[in-house]
Formats: sequence, C-alpha cells, structure tokens
Amino acid sequence: MATPSWNVSGQYYETCSCDFVCPCILGQMAVRPSKGTCTFAMAMQIERGKYGGVALDGLGFVVVALTPEAMGKGKWSVGLVIDERASAEQRDAITAIASGAAGGPMAALSGMIGTFLGVETAPIRFERSGVKWSVKAAALVDMAAEGAMGINPNATEPMYLDHTGHPASDRLAVAHASKSHVHALGLSWDDASGKNNGHYAPFSWTS
Repeated sequence: MATPSWNVSGQYYETCSCDFVCPCILGQMAVRPSKGTCTFAMAMQIERGKYGGVALDGLGFVVVALTPEAMGKGKWSVGLVIDERASAEQRDAITAIASGAAGGPMAALSGMIGTFLGVETAPIRFERSGVKWSVKAAALVDMAAEGAMGINPNATEPMYLDHTGHPASDRLAVAHASKSHVHALGLSWDDASGKNNGHYAPFSWTS
C-alpha cells in the first residue's frame, strides 16, 4: 500500500544528556557526545496535522533514544511515546512519521537506528511560558528547559543556531535543561543538574 501524503506542524522540544551546548550538531554528528553516549527526548506537539484522511490535530509524541557513541556511527536505540488519546489509526500514523517509514525529515535518520524499542502510550502535557517550557508524559518522560539568553538585557528572544540540518528545524533556539527524566522502553536517564542541553523550535513536516 502506498504511503499517503501527510503534513504535521507545531512545536518541538528536546533535552539531551550532553553538556550545554551539545557538540553533536556543531560537529555534524561525527564527534563524541559530552558523556560518551547521548540520551535524548525529542517531543513534538502537533497543532495541525493529517496523515491521508487521519486527523492528528492536538496530539503529541516523544521520541526517546540512546546513541552509544558518536551519533553518526549509528546503532541508536529508539522508542516512541504517543499521546494516549490517539486512536489505533492515529498511533499507526504517528509511528510511521516519527520512525521515518513514511518519509519526511525523520527518514534521513532511520538508517541510524539499530534497535527499535517499541511504542508506549501516556498522557502528554506541554506547557510553555515565554522561553520556559516543560513536557511530561506520566512517569515515562519529564523534562523542562529555559531558553539561553544573550548578553543584551532587553532581549526577549533566546540565542539560536541556524542552518543546523536538524530534522525538527533548520533553526533551533538553544536552552538550558533544568530537568530530564526518562524511564521508558528500557531507557533510564535522570538529570537535574541544570548543565545539560536543550533545544526548541516550531516545526513543519511534510511527506
């Protein structure tokens, strides 16, 4: 069966176990993560979306992953947490999009995945106030960050990385993670040091 045309757009939020600023993007995924391995949670809040005839408005999902060494070497372990409100059809659509099986930006990373850990469902709550945000998926994922501001005391926008090639967006706001907790699909990571990396951006994906 042919993959239907699809599009999703909304807000993306991520924290990872690398120190601020994460070296992986700056080093084109060819450098060692700050702690040797990298665990990350990449959450997507879908504001508007459709997969063929399946509406995805208002749903969310979180990609959780562990990369055992430099990201470009592959062998990632990747799992997916999907909003428990999603129907079976919607879960299948989100899984196809998030895994790259349906094409789109995530397809470029599909070759990096060594182990797919599966899918769990949970209520996912997104909160945002200015440059501060948080994402919580029951006991599976709980993360928060604050945009990193420059030295201009009057600035209302955080600092950005441009032309990144990141699948979520080519332009990312950089952020300091205030907490990152992942206990899902065999992955376990806890950090509340305030020293870890975060990103966020609007995203718009199409097939």
